[in-house]
Amino acid sequence: MRVTVELTYEMTKEVGVERFDVDDVSTVAELVERAKERVGPSFDKHVRLAAVAVNGVLVNYKRGMRTKLADGDIVNFVKASAGG
Repeated sequence: MRVTVELTYEMTKEVGVERFDVDDVSTVAELVERAKERVGPSFDKHVRLAAVAVNGVLVNYKRGMRTKLADGDIVNFVKASAGG
C-alpha cells in the first residue's frame, strides 16, 4: 500500500521536497511517525502547527490520528490559519 504525503510551504522549504510516498502504513498516526523518521525531528514542530487532511477531508471530521488509510490516499499537511 502506498500513500502520498503533500507538505505545507514551510515544511517544503525545510525538507526540500513538496511531496513523497510512504509505504505500508494503515493510519494517519503511523504515517506521521514514518514521516518523522524520514524528515527528521524538525517535522514534529511543523506537524503541531498544521492540520491534516486525507483526500481533502480534515481528519478532525474522521477519526483523528486513528483515521485509516488506503492505497492511493493523499495526506495533506495544511497550514492552519485564522480569519475574521
